[in-house]
Amino acid sequence: MDQKGSNKSMDIKIENFDISFGDKTLLTGADLTLVYGRRYGMVGRNGIGKSTLLRMVSSGQLKISNHISVLHVEQEVVGNDTIALDSVLECDEKRQSLIEEEKKILQSLNNNGEDSQSSGRLQEIYAELQGMEADKAPARASVILAGLGFSPEMQRKATKEFSGGWRMRIALARALFSKPDLLLLDEPTNMLDMKAIIWLENYLQTWESTILVVSHDRRFLDTVATDILHFHSQHIEGYRGNYENFVKTMTEKLKHQQREFEAQQQYKAHVQEFIDKFRYNAKRASLVQSKIKMLEKLPELKPVEKETSVVLRFPNPEFLQPPVLQLDEVFFAYPSSPDTIVLNNVNLSANMGSRICIVGDNGSGKTTLLKLLIGDHEPTKGIRHAHRNLVIGYFTQHHIDQLDMNVSSLEFLAKRFPGKSSEEYRRQLGCFGVTGDLALQSVASLSGGQKSRVAFAAMAMLHPHFLILDEPTNHLDVETVEALGIALQHFSGGVVLVSHDEQLIEMVCQELWVCRNGTVSSISGGFSQYRKLVEEELAAQA
Repeated sequence: MDQKGSNKSMDIKIENFDISFGDKTLLTGADLTLVYGRRYGMVGRNGIGKSTLLRMVSSGQLKISNHISVLHVEQEVVGNDTIALDSVLECDEKRQSLIEEEKKILQSLNNNGEDSQSSGRLQEIYAELQGMEADKAPARASVILAGLGFSPEMQRKATKEFSGGWRMRIALARALFSKPDLLLLDEPTNMLDMKAIIWLENYLQTWESTILVVSHDRRFLDTVATDILHFHSQHIEGYRGNYENFVKTMTEKLKHQQREFEAQQQYKAHVQEFIDKFRYNAKRASLVQSKIKMLEKLPELKPVEKETSVVLRFPNPEFLQPPVLQLDEVFFAYPSSPDTIVLNNVNLSANMGSRICIVGDNGSGKTTLLKLLIGDHEPTKGIRHAHRNLVIGYFTQHHIDQLDMNVSSLEFLAKRFPGKSSEEYRRQLGCFGVTGDLALQSVASLSGGQKSRVAFAAMAMLHPHFLILDEPTNHLDVETVEALGIALQHFSGGVVLVSHDEQLIEMVCQELWVCRNGTVSSISGGFSQYRKLVEEELAAQA
């Protein structure tokens, strides 16, 4: 149909395909149907192949119609001298090429004087630019960047001045500005703060073309998705409705499937009993034969294949008498710019029972506060007090990036913590779901969520009294986020968490600390109260 030029449908249907990665089969005889204008959330366990599937659609290895434009937000924008706003505008190639042509013609007219051909072409260009509302493009690009957290000053900064996380946001802004027919997003909320997530949720609800998003954020999937694709057992199963609806429907479906299977097993056993009883009874021979045939014709029902539940376990530390960790009237400024106070008069006290969650916009000082707590930064003024026996386990995205990619998880732990038995390393990895052959695979071949688990295992080897976790849910699947919440509930040490994952915060945190304008303040009413404050702020800005 593509060759004949007769295919105008914007729906996507990829039927009966297989995907393998190395010697691992990810999908067999799978079907993927995406109806134009619907927003699909894809869920499934870590390492099952969700990101691989998105890459295969975007690279054209899985064929879709040529007239459907696809954009996959995967890599951050390259850092160069282009300013952020121009980087977004550049991705409208049609507009860009018309503006370039206009510049050349104007230059030629300035140098060589008027000529009717050039003037005629210039009029055509102006008509085309007007037709596509090119003059409104900078404002539209600016609104998208602002929604993703870029102030007017930041929009004028060169892309090379931004960190990887911010350059990833520019890549997301470019995709939203381009309006492709199929937008592929892989964990878009990972690099966003609460304000940007709420803005993105609202923006995507008015999206007119098709979205396929992989996300672990239940709230995001509930707000954005019109359909859920469940990737499991080498198949993809579609469900109408958002994530909450999917959980209900799937639970009911599995119950029904199990009931049908059990009823059939009972019926088979009952018939088999009759066959065994009268097998050698000549008078009943024909009846026995008909029962045997009837059994053979029964459809083969399968018991419910339950996905193994995820369990994470942190070792419990010895108890430390309070005070364990305190910041008293702490001020902090970076030595490179001593006049810019990043944190102002911070008072924070945490003990073995503490469950503190720190929230705030990007750049509000959350990571600086964590570094003061762990002792990486010295206060400019004020005192950090820590118990002399205190051992802190610190987890960041940086720790995942620093894993040795060329060795297996087992070898990585042995190199980092030498002198223990292979069983000890295996047991530690097993506490975080890295079991069997997975522990012997190279770290490079693991999914993002599996790498996070290896980093958790390495942190747990320290037997910390305190866990300080900076965005620990990035790359974890929904079930592992829940398992992490349960593990932190059972952990007898202190927990300080920087996260915007509502599910985890509500499971774990008893205190909510908000970083804003250089101050840190406690907020009662929990995460829902914080979300309400952010929504009010956004409404005021709009």
